[in-house]
Amino acid sequence: MLYGLLVCAAVDVRAQQNIRINQIGFEPSSPKKAIVFTSTPGTFNLKNSAGKKVYTGQLKRSEQPAFNGKYTYIADFSSFQTPGKYVVNVPAIGASYPFKIQKSVLGNVARGTIKAYYFIRASIPLKVQYAGKWARAEGHPDTAVFIHASAVGPGRPEGYKISSPRGWYDAGDYNKYIVNSGISTATLLSLYEDFPGYMNGVNLNIPESGNNIPDVLDEALWNIRWMLTMQDPHDGGVYHKLTNAVFDPFIMPDKATTKRYVVEKTTAATLDFAAVMAQASRIFKNYRSALPGLSDSCLKAAQQAWGWARQNPRVLYNQNLLNEKYMPKVTTGTYGDFNVSDEFIWAAAELFTTTGNKTYIDTVNILPDDKMPLPNWGQVRLLGYYTLSRYTKALSKVIPAQVADINKRLIAFADQMVAGANENAYQTVMDKSVANFNWGSNANAGNQGIALLQAYLLTSNRKYLDYAVANLDYILGRNGTGYCYVTGFGSKPSMHPHHRPSVADSVVDPIPGLVVGGANPGMQDGIPTPSKVPDEAYVDDDRAYSVNEIAINWNAPVAYLANAVEAIYGHNFALRK
Repeated sequence: MLYGLLVCAAVDVRAQQNIRINQIGFEPSSPKKAIVFTSTPGTFNLKNSAGKKVYTGQLKRSEQPAFNGKYTYIADFSSFQTPGKYVVNVPAIGASYPFKIQKSVLGNVARGTIKAYYFIRASIPLKVQYAGKWARAEGHPDTAVFIHASAVGPGRPEGYKISSPRGWYDAGDYNKYIVNSGISTATLLSLYEDFPGYMNGVNLNIPESGNNIPDVLDEALWNIRWMLTMQDPHDGGVYHKLTNAVFDPFIMPDKATTKRYVVEKTTAATLDFAAVMAQASRIFKNYRSALPGLSDSCLKAAQQAWGWARQNPRVLYNQNLLNEKYMPKVTTGTYGDFNVSDEFIWAAAELFTTTGNKTYIDTVNILPDDKMPLPNWGQVRLLGYYTLSRYTKALSKVIPAQVADINKRLIAFADQMVAGANENAYQTVMDKSVANFNWGSNANAGNQGIALLQAYLLTSNRKYLDYAVANLDYILGRNGTGYCYVTGFGSKPSMHPHHRPSVADSVVDPIPGLVVGGANPGMQDGIPTPSKVPDEAYVDDDRAYSVNEIAINWNAPVAYLANAVEAIYGHNFALRK
């Protein structure tokens, strides 16, 4: 009898691996697809929780093979909309992981990807009522941070002590970086700007919940208040990072007590800071009674940062050169960016939108070429375009040609992404090109989804929404590995992220809501992956930072995408017509 049970279990696991699907579920009116690995085409069916067949469909072979050279079969059950819990069953294979069809089915994972930021806060103990079994002591109060030799300035000599608390731990490590905080914080702020009605009602169960400020803004504010401490009050420049000289070992935050430094002021950090503060200023202007003076302080800081960057347009972070000149040598994350033209565009767009002062736009070449590069920490131009598009109605009165051109380009960019996506093996934009599978590939999936949603908000064309949802399906299990890439969610989630607290806290389950990097054949960490095929090159191993580290800039686009899909399907929102 035991042997029989083991055989059944093996069959189930094999079936689940051969049917790739969003492991959370689907909105009733959304597209619904599973990807089936089989050499025997035929029918598939849906079974409900009672084991009853409720839908039968025909498997359709993909027009193109996957990157491994094999064709897949698509089980499309988009027309089935009855709420319930189901599996996709293929007679020759077996049943998929279970999933739900219901309204607001993505609500938990959407909230979880934002709540993850609470779990990675510095300078605060995580209490049981908010953190559950992941409660921990305060780490890195950062009330005694030292000016590194590279960062000296008037009134702040080497070794001068400043206070720079709060903020989020950047990734698997315990350091805090302005450049990566820039795109991460801005993405959460943009989620609020695009869907304020929905985000006003999202309760994250964080210490600030119930304070009459939306929780997503409270969470962003934890990092914004840290960012404000990173500006040199004497000249407006912004330190590149707050860091140890070397990475901490895999210990809990309160055990990591190595001396901390702020390192060199740079143009990229200062412009990213200016953009975020300008965006924050216009958002928090609506919360003057709850947060008196904050909006004005953010705008002043943004303008001072802009002034410093204009006077210092080419102070670029080169850690190797710094280590030749200064002690102690710093070997933590670099976020070095040797082209800051995109940072100037982003900062100018945010300052112009907030102030109405056209000088900011006139200072830069807002449309230097015909490219629309997908955002990442080192390429932020599109963030500025999103903002100018977001406020089309108001800004068209001032810069009508530029806004019209940007909107046209955003739509063309989305068209380029979706073209042919229905032909590939996984039916997603993400799976169109091997170039998408680099370090932090899941951020590409999220940022593609955001770009598609910008086009949807401009046009109400359903194809953009459908492919944004498909990229979310990719992250949640419909991919080349079969993993749900968000910790704590799905039937087969990543369990061993490269993340110090998740490794060191003695809790079996990792901190939930963290988006791991995802498939990447580069093996920069030297840890082998079971496959070298680009979309299959992943291993759930906490040593494998090239595929399994977490990072604030990877969580943010997935949080935006999941919450935006929830907002669009379940709540009122305004298109930008």
